[in-house]
Parts: sequence; C-alpha cells; structure tokens
Amino acid sequence: MIIRIVKMVFREEEVESFKELFEERKSLIRNFEGCTHLELWQDKSNPFIFFTYSWWDSEQHLDNYRGSHFFDETWNLTKQKFAAKPEAWTVSQLHLL
Repeated sequence: MIIRIVKMVFREEEVESFKELFEERKSLIRNFEGCTHLELWQDKSNPFIFFTYSWWDSEQHLDNYRGSHFFDETWNLTKQKFAAKPEAWTVSQLHLL
C-alpha cells in the first residue's frame, strides 16, 4: 500500500467551487480501481489550503488513475483554481499506533 498526499492552494474566490467539484467527484475517485481510502483536509489557519489524502494498493494503481481520462478532466478543472503550484508526496506507512 502507498499513501498519496497532495497539497493545493486555491484562490479565495475558487474555494467553494473546488469543494463542490470534489463533492461531485469524490465517489468516483474513491471507487477507482486500487483506491482504498480518500480524505479531503482543509488547513485550520489558512482556509485556502487543502490536502487530499488517499491510500492506493500500489504505485501502479496510482499511475493508472493518473493516466486516466477521468483524472485528466478532473485535474484540468482543479488546476484552473490554483493560487500556487501544487505539491505532492507518495509515501509508505511505517507505523500505525
């Protein structure tokens, strides 16, 4: 299993439209083959910063998602709303306490 964390900073006027877009597409993302968990986080001190946190069965599953038409369409709609370049990490969980 791998974990994917993506940090996104949105323009103030785009925050609500991003939340609506995520709401529309979250079940499709979560049900994409290999995705076993999906969360959306919002920073407490800066409400324009969001993170997606997802679990994938493997890097290949994540790559298949990132190579899909659905991802391209979703990402194109999302990136139009950015105030800063997104950051992303793919990590392995070492301990769960």
